[in-house]
Amino acid sequence: MTPAPNAAGHLYGRAVRPSISPGLVRERRFGDRTRRGCDPVEVRAFLHLVADELTALRAELGSTRDENARLKQALRDWQSQQFEQSHRFGAGVAA
Repeated sequence: MTPAPNAAGHLYGRAVRPSISPGLVRERRFGDRTRRGCDPVEVRAFLHLVADELTALRAELGSTRDENARLKQALRDWQSQQFEQSHRFGAGVAA
C-alpha cells in the first residue's frame, strides 16, 4: 500500500515547505522608502522575471510528476506481467 501524499503532494513524510506562488512574487510590495542602489522599477521588473520563471518551473515539475507516475505504472504493469508469466511457466513444469 502506498502512503498518502501530504499537503504538498510529497510521500514518505518529507518536510512540507511553504509554497511561494508566482502571484505572491508579483504582488510583493516593499516599504515606500528606497535604499541607496535599489531602483523600485528594477526590483518590480526582477520580481516579475522571478514569477515567470517560477511559473515555468511549476509547469515543468507538473509534467515531470505526470511522466513519473506513468513510468511507475508501466513498471508495475511489466512486473505483474513478468510475475504471471513466470508462475504460468513454473506451474506447467511442476505439474
